[in-house]
Amino acid sequence: MTSKSSDHLESLEPSRPLLRRERRRLTIRNELALAVLPTVTVLAVLALVEALTEQRLLFASLASSAFLIYLDPEHGANRVRALVFSQFFASLIGWAAFETIGAGYIAAGTALVVTTVAMILADAVHPPAVATAMSFALRAKDASNLLLFILALTITAALVAMQRAAVWSIVRLRK
Repeated sequence: MTSKSSDHLESLEPSRPLLRRERRRLTIRNELALAVLPTVTVLAVLALVEALTEQRLLFASLASSAFLIYLDPEHGANRVRALVFSQFFASLIGWAAFETIGAGYIAAGTALVVTTVAMILADAVHPPAVATAMSFALRAKDASNLLLFILALTITAALVAMQRAAVWSIVRLRK
């Protein structure tokens, strides 16, 4: 558990009022421009997943991460620490559940519970990570764990870059 007070959970904090105010002032054109980055990221991830593995469930949770970042890049759940910690440990927890229990609902349920507890204890709550844990536990056919892990880390790095770009874009696109 972190040394933070239980009254203050950083990963549950909304974005700064100034950023929320700037976001509300965006035009439809600028809002659509801001949506380009997560859309391109998700399409690139879809192509990568299709090329490397049959593990399509992993794509869904990371697509959710991309659009949460687009919606509110400074929300505590979308900050770099919460995103990286939760997705990284969710993939490990899901993989461990698969390896110890085998693919199926019990492994997925175990991964869901353990991931949720880990995120809360670490104050690194990023909800799509629960789906990541479950997708690793429900691993499709003989998909390589190594490829899945490398894929998850690569996509997480892209999402971190997207978070930084989204904040920069919101401030720059305001009118």
